[in-house]
Amino acid sequence: MDGISGVILAGGRSSRMGQNKALLELGEKTIIEGQILELGKAFAPLIVVSNQPELYSGLGAQVVQDQYPGYGPLAGIHAGLKSAPGDGAFIIPCDMPFITAELGLELLAQFEGSDGVVLSNQGKLEPLCAVYHKRCLPVIEKFLQEKHLKIIDFYPFVNMRVLSVEELSLPRSAAEQLLNINTPAELQQARRIFDDC
Repeated sequence: MDGISGVILAGGRSSRMGQNKALLELGEKTIIEGQILELGKAFAPLIVVSNQPELYSGLGAQVVQDQYPGYGPLAGIHAGLKSAPGDGAFIIPCDMPFITAELGLELLAQFEGSDGVVLSNQGKLEPLCAVYHKRCLPVIEKFLQEKHLKIIDFYPFVNMRVLSVEELSLPRSAAEQLLNINTPAELQQARRIFDDC
């Protein structure tokens, strides 16, 4: 694939956290600032998908809004992919602060002949840590129009490749990279990991 964008989905309600997860601080930066710096090592342009674009201006990334507001992460994938100028995008959520550019490149290395590569962790797919080609857009749009919003349900209609975390060889463990911050307790865990790095 040529011209792979880095896309960060920042449209969630953060209901369990009680505040915007993307703007929580790890060290001297917010989570999303750290993600933008990290993805910028390997992907361009960088795109943040949010229906509150004013929160993310000036961070060095293009900010786009959902064309299907209120339709959840599938709408975010759609908006990010549609805005990507090249062939596709490495998609991540704003609440996984330790995902590295190297992980995206590992997914990309497995891409040939497929429409996307999704990570599998302990048998569970991680559809918000995946590379998608723009060939997925027509199927995603059809699902959105039908209000069929579960991401992995569109996979049988495209050629998705699954990459298990056991197949990865990365400096930072997959368990850390896929740490998802939804609660204050998980935020404290992430801050302990960050401080130990």
